[in-house]
This record gives sequence, structure tokens and C-alpha cells, in this order.
Amino acid sequence: MAEPVICVENVGKKYILVHRQQNRNPTLKDALSAAAQTLLRKVRSPQHAGGMYSTREEFWALKNISLEIRQGERIGVIGRNGAGKSTLLKIFSRVTEPTTGRIRIKGRVASLLEVGTGFHPELTGRENIFMNGAVLGMSKAEIKKKFDEIVAFAEVEKFLDTPVKRYSSGMYVRLAFAVAAHLEPEILIVDEVLAVGDLAFQRKCLGKMESVASEGRTLLFVSHNMSSILNLTQRSFMLEAGQIVASGPTNEVVRQYVQHIEAQVERKSRASLIDLERDESIVGTKARYEWVRLVNSKGEETPSVYEQEPFVVELGFRVDEPLEHLQLGCTIKTLKEEIKLFTVASPEFSHRFDPGRYSIQLRFDPNYLRSGEYVLMLRLFGDGARQDHLPEAAFFSIRPTSGNQRSAGHYTWAKGYLHFDYQWSVPETVEVH
Repeated sequence: MAEPVICVENVGKKYILVHRQQNRNPTLKDALSAAAQTLLRKVRSPQHAGGMYSTREEFWALKNISLEIRQGERIGVIGRNGAGKSTLLKIFSRVTEPTTGRIRIKGRVASLLEVGTGFHPELTGRENIFMNGAVLGMSKAEIKKKFDEIVAFAEVEKFLDTPVKRYSSGMYVRLAFAVAAHLEPEILIVDEVLAVGDLAFQRKCLGKMESVASEGRTLLFVSHNMSSILNLTQRSFMLEAGQIVASGPTNEVVRQYVQHIEAQVERKSRASLIDLERDESIVGTKARYEWVRLVNSKGEETPSVYEQEPFVVELGFRVDEPLEHLQLGCTIKTLKEEIKLFTVASPEFSHRFDPGRYSIQLRFDPNYLRSGEYVLMLRLFGDGARQDHLPEAAFFSIRPTSGNQRSAGHYTWAKGYLHFDYQWSVPETVEVH
């Protein structure tokens, strides 16, 4: 049996979140009191000079993680957004240190966690290749041996002597992946950053990762694309709320992941008034969503509609401070793969919105979604600033049309996510000259 190259023992990672709340209707007395307390706080503890209404919260991104990865294994890491996947990979890559527990790694690690990781923006592409190789412990001769192969793979020949700060995100990630995969690390860690590249580049990357794995090097791969996870990895583990909730052969873990997702959909879709979750650090204070409902063609509130059945998304929002301009945005993405299918934005409503509650409807007629599970993402902008952002505002399903046997046979080989109105012509005899 191959020896372990990564050993993780009871690892946890804690962050401190600071929430700053403002008094929406401050009096002069409140303002003077807040200023005095802020000044006093600065004197007592300069590093904690937040406002009067600041609160601190402990957030454990990872809790009690223990695992062992052996040389040559191909490991998949799956889980919903916010489950702790990227945090765990950053610990593996030594980008951040764990709060508790310990981790032992044997061998050179190359990581591709996010666009530009490990690159110096002021250096050229050529200089960054040599710098990354040196960081991996490779000699200049070893880097030169791989240099032409890296450049050809990344397709950045014309920009080699340009500072990478001027690269597009696609160029950045192409070069970063080429460096990480070609400089012969014992352990290659790849996060979902490949989604930045185009389809042809993604296929090339997947082929390279297959090659790396076949050479006996260790591969850790994070993706929401279950087909890639199934094709590339032998063993996987699933994270949920910072903890490992499933591990084992990849096909079994993927099956549990899909069941877990479907159970979440079923549970959340039963609520008519969704308990909306938002990232308070990136939203404003003037307006926010309060509820969202899916209404079918009969006017009934429902968590699912049939294929090709028109439906309405009804949104309720609250305005807390007067707004002169308001715009709403809605994105529909697939639940399992988290692929964004399309985004629609409302007109910019330019009249005064006084404090109060409002509702608005977004009608999908015709409904081009095929059967499956979907997520509704919502944004709300007011007076030129983002006021609310809900990455998972609601879950809903599209069901196959009942009794449509002809469609059911078609879907087995040509599924996809969307359908459109179309018409085939009758085959005609043609003469070949």
C-alpha cells in the first residue's frame, strides 16, 4: 500500500466576523454618545475601533477534520457553496494555517485555488514561471526543460514579457494551471477556478489532470461538475457546514451528495415564506427582500411546475430608507452543478420609493426549462448601490409533462437544461452531383 502524503488530524479553522449595525434614526444624543464610546474604544483597544453597534461572532469554517490521503490517489472534494472546501484546500496549500489540529504533508504541492494565486502582478509571465518553479524547489535547469511546454499549453507566447497584471482572467488562469501542472509537483490541488476558462481549455486541463494522475502523482480536485469528479477521481469526500459528512468511493459519495441536495430541495420548497439567508457584509441598509413565491399557471403557490407551463416568480421586498432608483435582478442556475443558465434584470424604476413593503412579479411565459431542480438567485439595487444579494433565495423543480411518453424517450439521450420551440422539415430526396 502506498504511503500517506497528507495526514490531517482534528483540523479546525475559525474566523472572527464583525457585524456593524447602524441606528437607522439616530438622535443628536445617540450620535454624541456613539462618538464618545468610539473614542474610548480607540484609547482602550486601537485594534478594535469599530462603531458603537459592532458585534463579533466566531465562525468555524472547518470543524474536526481528520483524513489521510496516500500517494497516487485521485481525490474529489464536493459540497455546496460555503461548505468549507476552499478553506480546506488553502490549508493543504499552506495559504492559511489551521486554528486547531495539525496537518502533515510530504512532497511538493502545486495549487490552483483562484485566479492569480502565487503570481506577482508586477512580474512578467516569463518571470512568474521561474518564480513559481523556484517556490516548488525546482532548479533553473529543470524549469527551462519544461518552459516551452508550459508556454505552449497556456497559449500566451505573445504576452510572455508582459506583466501579468495586464492579463485577462482567462490568460491568468491558463498560465497558472500550466505552471502548476507541468512543474512536476508530487501533489496537485485544483479548485473550481477552471470555470474561468473556455470549454476547449477546460477539456485540455481535464486531459492534463488525467495524465498527472496516471503518472502516480496525487490529485485533489474540487468541482461542482459531478461528471468531472466521477471521471477523474477514485475516492471522494463531501463537506457540509465545515465537516466531512460522507467519504468513500467517488460513485457512492456522489450518489449521497445528489440525495442530500434533493432532500434540501424538498425541505426548503415546503415553506411558503422562505427564511432568506444573505451575506450581511456585502449588502446595503436601504432595502431588502422579504419573501419569494413560485406561482403556477393556475395561480397556485407551488414548489414545482410542469415543463412548458408558464409560471410567475413573486417577490416581496421592504424599503427602509427612501429610494429614488430601484432595480431587481434574477438568475436561475442548476441545483446540482450550479451552472448559471440565464439572468434577467428589471427596468430601472425611477420614482420615489418611500419606506414600506412592496411586491413585484416576474413572469416566465413560455417556460423553456427542462425537468430538473433549480435555484433562484436574487439581487436588488437601489440608488446605484447593491442593497441585497441572495445566492439561494429559493429552490424549485420543473417536472416532466405527465403522460408525454414520446418526450420521455427523447430525454434519455438528449437531456440538456433548456428547450425551445422548433419544427423539423420532412426529409426530401436530393441528387448528389
